[in-house]
Amino acid sequence: MAVPPPRTENGVTVGTTTKKELVDRIADLTGMRRTDVRDIVQLFLDGMVEELADGNRLEFRDFGVFEVKHRAARIAQNPKTLEPVPVPERSAIRFKAGRLMKMAMEDPAAFEASFGDRRLSKAVPATAEVEVLGAAGRQAEVKPLASSKKKQVQPKSNG
Repeated sequence: MAVPPPRTENGVTVGTTTKKELVDRIADLTGMRRTDVRDIVQLFLDGMVEELADGNRLEFRDFGVFEVKHRAARIAQNPKTLEPVPVPERSAIRFKAGRLMKMAMEDPAAFEASFGDRRLSKAVPATAEVEVLGAAGRQAEVKPLASSKKKQVQPKSNG
């Protein structure tokens, strides 16, 4: 399936991100095999579909809420002929954005400041090492993202 070309909305060029692209980014970030990441992502999506199909509400803190809304049957009108047309009842998925999602849409700079380097689009490759600052009086630790091996590092002195 071909990916649609980027489009412009309100003067901003936006594109389409596919599941494969997300899987590739997550695999690069975590060092996991792409097939394993793809299976996990697919299981997550399948779980969402199952829960919504059962009529359950899915809540992801700060991200948003997915819920099923039932639309009653009604009589609509054909605008061309003005003839009444019966519309059957149906279910629709509703998404209500959470705090971080709203912040990302309304104020990207504030979102960037609060989310920082955790953004998937700014992911550090799994082969890189990230310094985790220790609490006062403790050593800082350098953690390879893809490995469980840890290196102890002496904290920098302020003198």
